[in-house]
Amino acid sequence: MGLRSSLARILSHWEYFNSGIWRNQAEEYQFKVLKDLVNKARNTQFGKDHDFSSIQSIKDFQKRVPIREYEEFRSYIDKIKSGERNVLWPGTPLYFSTTSGTTSGMKYIPISRESIKNQTNGARMALLFYIHATGKANFLEGKMIFLSGSPKLQIQNGIPEGRLSGIVNHHIPSYLKTHQLPSFETNCIEDWETKVDSILEETLKEDLRLISGIPPWVQMYFDRIYQKTGKSITEVFPNFDLFVYGGVNFEPYKNQLENIMGRAVSSIETYPASEGFFAFQDVQGEPGLLLLVNGGIFYEFIPLQDLGNENFRRLSLSEVELNENYAMIISTNAGLWGYLLGDTVKFISKNPFKILVTGRIKHFISAFGEHVIGEEVEGSIYEVSLKHKVNLVEFTVAPQVNPSSGELPYHEWFIEFGTIPEDLKSFARDLDKTMQEKNHYYSDLIEGNILQPLIIRPVKENAFIQFMKNRGKLGGQNKVPHLSNDRMIVTELEKYM
Repeated sequence: MGLRSSLARILSHWEYFNSGIWRNQAEEYQFKVLKDLVNKARNTQFGKDHDFSSIQSIKDFQKRVPIREYEEFRSYIDKIKSGERNVLWPGTPLYFSTTSGTTSGMKYIPISRESIKNQTNGARMALLFYIHATGKANFLEGKMIFLSGSPKLQIQNGIPEGRLSGIVNHHIPSYLKTHQLPSFETNCIEDWETKVDSILEETLKEDLRLISGIPPWVQMYFDRIYQKTGKSITEVFPNFDLFVYGGVNFEPYKNQLENIMGRAVSSIETYPASEGFFAFQDVQGEPGLLLLVNGGIFYEFIPLQDLGNENFRRLSLSEVELNENYAMIISTNAGLWGYLLGDTVKFISKNPFKILVTGRIKHFISAFGEHVIGEEVEGSIYEVSLKHKVNLVEFTVAPQVNPSSGELPYHEWFIEFGTIPEDLKSFARDLDKTMQEKNHYYSDLIEGNILQPLIIRPVKENAFIQFMKNRGKLGGQNKVPHLSNDRMIVTELEKYM
């Protein structure tokens, strides 16, 4: 056992037992976080605009600070970009994390000195909890690949800006830097396919033990290795034993990734975003992500059925219920206040507070009132793929409202298979049946002959890679939406069937 892994084991036990305080007193810690945020920001422009000096309770905060989406923060963000200080948070942001929105154009999410610590501490805790639970720390003695966006940042009025993964790359601890791959020069390559090829050349002969990245882009890297060597990943990297991922549900990609890896590899799911690091998987083999309640983020939740209603409920952590879908609202130590994140979550435990990420508010299908969400389509295709022993590369779903030839409307699934089902019709029947079991509104529409059962359109190999490339969103933190209420995505995919 090396020195790094020995020290990490000691530190992991300290971190785990120290965390028991906030894990077991989450509601009290959340109130402390809110008080601290409000006190620090009371003299900012936002704090003065919303009378922060008079806030004494969660209810006070909710009365003075409305729920906002990014567009409603734009006037404040524009002031910061023009050089003003003390706008949303004291001073100026350390960075802007840039991300493209579907309706807001380019988003500039502020990251402060305090919030970047939240990002790095969240990742650190995820690894330490894993070490504490398993006793495995030998991955620290070998090489680690972080598949990220470019760490090359642009400067605007003295504030560096870039993709979150590129920003975080600048804050990897020094004791890990010597084991980090790929090189800075390779990481700065903008074209994702060229970058993956360069990563392959740099890493193929290294002692790789950990890889971190979004599953579909890790899959692309693994595919390139297989194409070059004809070997499974664990044959090429015999000590590879830990996969850290976030950003998408792993289950739809699980079969394909495990198949190419050659054997089971431990994994840790994390929940990072430009706005903060929210949760991580704290127990191996169990669902649910431990919510970080002491990391400078105050959480609120709106029941999904209340969205769009004038009198929606705005719940604090003490008011949530298990197995209900909520839209997550955050207020952060980077100056986002009552911010509608766009994700939906479900609590599966309140002691400690653990969540599942169930989808995106704007990613759903409800062309006929069925309100199908990400959790349902991702869970269904994973279960049916297991049953039929099929590997899945990528998929997306959209409604077909006006089919030709007088057919009933249907949900249309565009799927790239790693292995095609032996009986595609049987696969489609089982998928539709599973969807009906998960969503009774969808089932009612099928039984009432409003919809016909779903139809699958297999697409060509690398169809989704080409689709994302054409959109300028190949690699990095970009993800394929797994469902949408219009046909913008699938119209482009039709050329690849």
